[in-house]
Amino acid sequence: MERKIPTVTFKTRVQKDISPGYEWADLTTDSMFSGKRVVLFALPGAYTPTCSSTHLPGFEANFEDLKEKGIDDVYCLSVNDTFVMNSWFKSQSISKVKPVPDGSGEFTRKMGMLVNKDNLGFGFRSWRYAMIVNDGVIEQMFVEKGFSDNASDDPFEVSDVYTVLKYLKDNA
Repeated sequence: MERKIPTVTFKTRVQKDISPGYEWADLTTDSMFSGKRVVLFALPGAYTPTCSSTHLPGFEANFEDLKEKGIDDVYCLSVNDTFVMNSWFKSQSISKVKPVPDGSGEFTRKMGMLVNKDNLGFGFRSWRYAMIVNDGVIEQMFVEKGFSDNASDDPFEVSDVYTVLKYLKDNA
């Protein structure tokens, strides 16, 4: 059965075209996914260890390989606000992957990936996953095992860039 991406508008801050600084802009799922083949990967939080050392940098470093396999854009989603996401991307020198601030967790909840991490003091966050979306329809999802509220671990085995690249190679 075909599963479509939920319709959501993300509130973002983007750099102004003319003068220095940022301005508010709406980022819609329609503009992100319509007519494109996209990778979106989601993670528990900006500045967290695995997210900062491996998950985000892996997609940034392999961005051109993803493009060669027919991917138009790569998005990183977290249940963080736009200020945190922009600061994190800047601190990581990320320029190819695009940040998606799901501050209220609306998209994550609609995807069924919102998880309570109160045991770590995080509150509600996204479970770690990656997916390939083709024209607004989920082509393939790579969801980490053990999805549950207050999980004691944070698996990182199938939502990495190498698993996504292998899928793209095997299904070319």
